[in-house]
Parts: sequence; C-alpha cells; structure tokens
Amino acid sequence: MRIGILVTHIRPEEKLLIAAFRAAGIEPDILLDRELNFDLLAGPEQRAPSGVAWADYALILERAVSTSRGLYTLAIINAWGIPTINSSQTAHTCADKLLTTLALARAGVSQPPARAAFDSESALAAVADLGYPAVLKPVTGSWGRLLARVNDRDAAEAVLEHRETLGGYTHQTIYAQAYVEKPGRDIRAFVVGEHTICAIYRTSPHWITNTARGGQATNCPVTPELDALCQRAAAAVGGGVLALDVFEGPDGQLLINEINHTMEFRNSSAPTGVDIAGEVVRYALVQARVTA
Repeated sequence: MRIGILVTHIRPEEKLLIAAFRAAGIEPDILLDRELNFDLLAGPEQRAPSGVAWADYALILERAVSTSRGLYTLAIINAWGIPTINSSQTAHTCADKLLTTLALARAGVSQPPARAAFDSESALAAVADLGYPAVLKPVTGSWGRLLARVNDRDAAEAVLEHRETLGGYTHQTIYAQAYVEKPGRDIRAFVVGEHTICAIYRTSPHWITNTARGGQATNCPVTPELDALCQRAAAAVGGGVLALDVFEGPDGQLLINEINHTMEFRNSSAPTGVDIAGEVVRYALVQARVTA
C-alpha cells in the first residue's frame, strides 16, 4: 500500500505521523508542495515528485502549511479519484470561516452569532447588530492571527479602515462574530472519523487562547454533550480528521467556534494521554483499504 503525505515542510506533527506509519509497517512518501507540477489536462498516470504515478497512491494525507497549495492540490487529485484526508470539499469549507458558519447553520449546530458584510458602513452596521464587544476575523487564517476584539464603534472603524486599505481581497469580506465571554479558556476537540478521540482546555489570561499564542493545554474530558456536538459539527463540514474549537458560553452552552482541517496536535497528546498521530494513521489505513 502506497501512502503519501503532502507537506510544505516537516513539523513535529509530521514527524509523529511518519513514525506512526512506520510503526504500522508503512513507509510514507513525503511530497513537498513546492515540487508539485501538475498537467491539468492529463490524469493520475503522471508522476508525483516521488517518481511514481499519482494513481499508485491508495491515499494522500494533506498536511501543507500553505492553505492555497493544500486546497488546490486536493482539488486536483480528488478530481482524479485519489482518496485524501481530508477531502477537497471538507478542506474548502473549513479553510473559510464564513463557509464553515454556513455549513454549521444548515446542520443546526450551535455557534456564536455571526454576520458578513462587504463595505465599511455595512460592516459597522453588522457589528452594531451583534452588539459590542464583537470580534472581527479574516475569513481565512489560523493561529489566532489578525483577530480583533472591538469594544466600540471607534475601534471598529479603525480596524475596518486598516483592512480596507492594507488587506488583500479576502480582507474585503468582513466577518464579524459575537464576542463570547469565556471562563478563561476554550476547548479544542479532536475528531477522527466518527470518534471524538480527546480534547484539551486551552487556558490563557488573554481572550485569544490558542496554544500558538501562549494558551496552556490541559486535559478536557470528552463528555457525551461535547462528543455529540463535535460529531454533528464534523459531519456538517464533511467529516474526516478535524480539530474543533469549542466555546463554553456564560450559560454553559457549548458553541462551535471554528474547525481546522490540518490540525496541529503537538501539545495535546501528552495532557490527554491519547496517541493522536496513531489514531490518525489507523483511520488513514482503514480509509485507504476501503477505497482501494
């Protein structure tokens, strides 16, 4: 069985995944996204950077840091019928906060109120509709970057002016979300297939609790309520291998904030005691056999 891992570069997560594949008796091919060269009018018989035909792969695990490279590669190789984790559809939805919100809304999954607008004046109206404070986010992005909590109209005007002047086209779409008063933490839950395998609390004195921004990871029990919410949310975006950011609202209600399709997990196996890389590899091998 031939398995490929698409990467921009090898991070600690990819090292763990490679080790888990090797433990399962599989030596995965490392496919660097900078070496890709696709003939879009040909098919999967053309050669991958590894030297073998794309058609020889039972599955490709997409782990690219570059969102655009990952999304386009998935679109191409899925069009050729090559199985991937995650699918192009799932990745496309999860890579865009607005599309994720729409998918969750269609499925009736609990999430913070959110609005979209395309002009500074309409965006100010959208934020006012949500109420201050509110959070302005780029529709694409990760690691808690470029988030802005705006506490009043003056702050919102300043952020919107900067985005309108300096941002690329994705910053011209204004995505605003109601601010959720959290108990100094949020939850990151990991879904692999049909299982919520583990979860962590990310605790920080800052309102942005990402571990990339200094949040501290501790184990979070996967309760039936958390598991049910995560399963519904994962199904809403197409399923696969996902990390879900969950808020605990002031009334105790759990809300899905975002869903990540190329999750980082280096800080999560130790506090949870779960071999996340091993779980991903076991799921990948099952999927490769099912689609073979």
